[in-house]
Amino acid sequence: MDNEKTVLLERNEIPNEYKWDLEAMYENNELWEEDFKKVKVLADEIEVYSGKTVESSKNLMKVLVLKDNLYRLSYNVLVYARMRSDEDSRNSTYQALTDRAMGLAALVQAKTSFIIPEILALDESEMEKYISEEKDLEVYRHFLDTILRKKDHVLSQREEELLAQMSEVSESPQNTFSMLNNADIKFTSIEDESGNKVEITHGNFIPLMESKDRRVRKDAYDNLYNTYGKYKNTFAATLNGCVKKNIFFAKARNYNTSIEAALDENNIPVSVYDNLLKSVNNNLESMHKYMDIRKRALGVDELHMYDIYTPIVKDADIKVPYEKAQEIIIEGLHPLGDKYLDVLKEGFNNRWIDVYENRGKRSGAYSFGTYDSKPFVLLNYHETLDNVFTIAHEMGHSIHSYFTIKNQPYIYGSYSIFLAEIASTTNEALLMNHMLKNAKDNNEKLYLLNHYLEQFRGTIYRQTMFAEFERDIHEYVENGGALTAEYLSDSYKKLNEKYYGPNMVVDDKIAMEWARIPHFYYNYYVFQYATGFSSAISLSEKILKEGSKAVDSYIDFLSSGDSDYAINVLKKAGVDMTTSQPIDKALKLFGELVEEMDKLI
Repeated sequence: MDNEKTVLLERNEIPNEYKWDLEAMYENNELWEEDFKKVKVLADEIEVYSGKTVESSKNLMKVLVLKDNLYRLSYNVLVYARMRSDEDSRNSTYQALTDRAMGLAALVQAKTSFIIPEILALDESEMEKYISEEKDLEVYRHFLDTILRKKDHVLSQREEELLAQMSEVSESPQNTFSMLNNADIKFTSIEDESGNKVEITHGNFIPLMESKDRRVRKDAYDNLYNTYGKYKNTFAATLNGCVKKNIFFAKARNYNTSIEAALDENNIPVSVYDNLLKSVNNNLESMHKYMDIRKRALGVDELHMYDIYTPIVKDADIKVPYEKAQEIIIEGLHPLGDKYLDVLKEGFNNRWIDVYENRGKRSGAYSFGTYDSKPFVLLNYHETLDNVFTIAHEMGHSIHSYFTIKNQPYIYGSYSIFLAEIASTTNEALLMNHMLKNAKDNNEKLYLLNHYLEQFRGTIYRQTMFAEFERDIHEYVENGGALTAEYLSDSYKKLNEKYYGPNMVVDDKIAMEWARIPHFYYNYYVFQYATGFSSAISLSEKILKEGSKAVDSYIDFLSSGDSDYAINVLKKAGVDMTTSQPIDKALKLFGELVEEMDKLI
C-alpha cells in the first residue's frame, strides 16, 4: 500500500489487511453492551461478600474467582471501547462507549475495595490453613503472599480510612503541575527555517530542537526555558508538595525513607537503585566522549544544550515498505528461534497490527489488549528506519503478553512495570545488531550507530540523571531542607554538568528543565527505564552468545507474567539486577559503540 499520500485517508479507505481485528473481541456493539450489563450484575454479586471474605476458605475462594471474572470482563469492555476510539478520535459513538467503560471500571474498583483489607485481617498460619482446606487456593498463593508481605505497613482500619481520604487531596501537587504545564502555560512564537511564525508547544518543541537550522533550535530553547523561568516559584512549590506527600505516606506506613516505600511496591531492593546510580557515575567518560563527537560532527565552537537533538549524521534516506520491514524484523530476530518467530509471523499475518495513519487516528504507537484478546499493536507507519524499530519494539511487548497469557492463569496474566520495557528493547537490540552487520555503507552504519547511541543517552544516562535528581531532592527534604526554585535549579545544573561533561556548555536555562519533567511526580518511577534497557542489553548479548540455552530461558521469562516478583523473574532469565553487572555490561557496549562511531565520523 502506498502510504505516502499528501492527504490522509479516511478510516474506511484503509484495506482490512492493514487494520487490527477488533471484531475478534466484539463482532458488534450489541455484544459489547451485553458484557457491559454482565459486569454490573457481577459487581452486585461480589458486593454481597463485603465483610465475609475471610469467614471461610470457601468464601475466600469464591471472592477471588468472582473478582477475577469481574476484572477480566470489565477490562475487555474498556479496552475494546478505547481501541475503537483510537481508530478515529472524531467518532462520538466510541468516545461515549469509552466514557461509559471508564465509569464502569471506577464502579468495579469501588465494589471490590473491601477485598484486600479483609484478606489482611488473616495471619500467615490462617492463610496456610485455608489453602490446605481449599486446594484451588494454591494458585493464588503468590497473590496472597504479595498482599500479606506488606502487612507491617498496613495500619488500623480507621487510619487506613483517613489515608484513603487523604489520597485524593494528596494528588493536588501533581494536578496543579499538570494544569499549569498542559493547560495554562503559553509559549510565544518563533520563526521557523522558512521564516514562518510557529508557536512553541510541548508537541513541536523536540521537532524544532531537531532542526538543522541552529538559529531555530536556539530560539525554541530560549523561548521555552525563559517561559518556565517566569513560573519557577510555582513549579518549585508543586514539586515540593509532591516530595512532601511521598515522605508523609512513607512515614505513615512505617518506612524509613520515601525511596524504600516506593520500591517496596514491587519488592525491589533499594540497592538496585543505588547500583544504577553508582555504575552510571563510574561510566561518564564515554558519555563525555560522545558529546565530543557530537561537537566535532556539528562543527561548532561550543556545544550547547540546544544542539543535543539535531541529527549528527546525514539521514540514511531509506524507504522501507511495510512488507519489507516485516522481512527485516524476521531476519533480525532470527536468534530468538522458531518458537518466537512463529508467534511473530502470526502477529504479522493474523491482523494484530493497525498499520497506517488515517484521519483522526491516535498518534504514536503502542501494544494493548486483554487476557482474552489478541495482543494488538497500533502503529502510524511511515516507511522510515525508525518506524521499523518501532514495529520490533511494540511486537516485543505483544509477544511478551502472548507468552504470558498462554502460560499463566488470569491472576498472573500481566507483568510489572519493572519488566515492561525489557522484551521490547531486547527486540530492538537484536535488530540493531543485525542491521549494523548488514549496513550497505558507512553512512547507513553511522545513521544506525547514532540511533543506538541516542537510545543509550536518552534511556540510561538521561533517565539515571533524573533518578539521581529525584533521590537527591527527597533526601534533602527528609533531612530538613526546603525545595526552593534556586536550590532545584542549582542542583539540576550541577547534575547536567556532571553527566554531559566539559564539552557541553551548561547554561542557566537548562537549569530550569526540572520544571517541565512530569516523571518527577511519579514517585521513583523513572529509574525503571534505565534498568529495563540495561536488562535488555544483557539478555540480547546472552542470546547472541549462548544460543538455544539462553533463548529457552528468555521464553521462560516471557512466559512468567506476575507469577513471581519481577526481580526473581529476571534473575531466572540470567540477569541479576541486585548486582551492577547488567548496567556495567550495557555501559561497556555504549563505550564500544562510541569508539566505533569515532572511527567513522
